[in-house]
Amino acid sequence: MKPVRKAVFPVGGMGTRFLPATMAIPKEMLPVVDKPLIQYAVEEAYAAGIREMIFVTGRHKRAIEDHFDTAFELESALEASQKHDLLAMVHAIKPDDMTCVYVRQPRPLGLGHAVLCAEPLVGDEPFAVLLADDLMLGQPPVMAQMVDAYAKVGSSILAVQDVPSHETKRYGIVDTQGVSGDLVVIKGLVEKPAPEVAPSTLAVAGRYVLNPSVFAHIRQQSAGAGGELQLTDGIAGLMRDESVYAYRYNGARYDCGTQAGFLEATVHLALKRVDLHADFKQYLRGLDLG
Repeated sequence: MKPVRKAVFPVGGMGTRFLPATMAIPKEMLPVVDKPLIQYAVEEAYAAGIREMIFVTGRHKRAIEDHFDTAFELESALEASQKHDLLAMVHAIKPDDMTCVYVRQPRPLGLGHAVLCAEPLVGDEPFAVLLADDLMLGQPPVMAQMVDAYAKVGSSILAVQDVPSHETKRYGIVDTQGVSGDLVVIKGLVEKPAPEVAPSTLAVAGRYVLNPSVFAHIRQQSAGAGGELQLTDGIAGLMRDESVYAYRYNGARYDCGTQAGFLEATVHLALKRVDLHADFKQYLRGLDLG
């Protein structure tokens, strides 16, 4: 069984929920406190032992490439002014043993299509998929938990979380046929079911570890509305040939694809910062929330 060495980051979306900010800034570069969303996801993959980061980009996403590139002018200025702490922070964005590779998704044709664009770079290895919109916080990091789980079962794994029943129509929902546990085989997968027909309240979160056999199943799917290929449809096809597991991760998820989730993540992480905690907490206590 091959180890998980590569991670795919689908970052080609247009980020329309965050207009007008995303007219000039990729949504993945929006900062939560002082770190862009995509960096949180890359750091999570790196902490899981993954060293090759594959970004599936689109038009107007050059800022992501620049962020993980070497900033010679900035580094020279910081070194000249002896701001060694800031220089170390800049160097930590892309450690020396981390490789970043970029492939263009010519049109936004769905998450399945974005993952398919990475196939030539992934090859025949298992790989992780991380959606930067979902900011995941866990100890150990969520992807590290999933890589460890993959080492036990050798099968594709989807991160899942319990959601209120009225929210099932927002997610892909897994059916484990009543079996409980942190790591269980998925019997069915339904995309955004109404609460009255949802097989469970276990929703797929934005983290996956997938065997490369999923690529063939994505290609076999018929395109849906707008010509899009859905990753969940490919995974549903994969389940006919091999076991796919749901993993209840230990941690918290913030849906930073919405303004509310983005603000919740910002408040949470700001309060976790030693240098911000006291002043920010005092500010929040003084707010008139009426």
